[in-house]
Amino acid sequence: MKAVWNGVVIAESDDTVVVEGNHYFPAESLKKEYTSFSNHRSSCAWKGQAQYLSLFVNGEMNPDAVWFYADPLPAAAEIKGRYAFWKGVKVSE
Repeated sequence: MKAVWNGVVIAESDDTVVVEGNHYFPAESLKKEYTSFSNHRSSCAWKGQAQYLSLFVNGEMNPDAVWFYADPLPAAAEIKGRYAFWKGVKVSE
């Protein structure tokens, strides 16, 4: 699977975990040179608190386009430390 935004591959892996239709990529597959800090947080009743990263690619910012669960609840343990994408990031094979 590949996550692409603004013409650049942000993450690529054959080892994604699909939860609620979202592919969660392993941490080592994320190209961190395209990410920047975000203060945004959200909560899920069964996954816990999500943290976000913004993307900065080819001079354009995509705020809060990446999310992850650093310390998920037990029901979501399989996505700990994995990254998922939205806000126009295309995830495909």
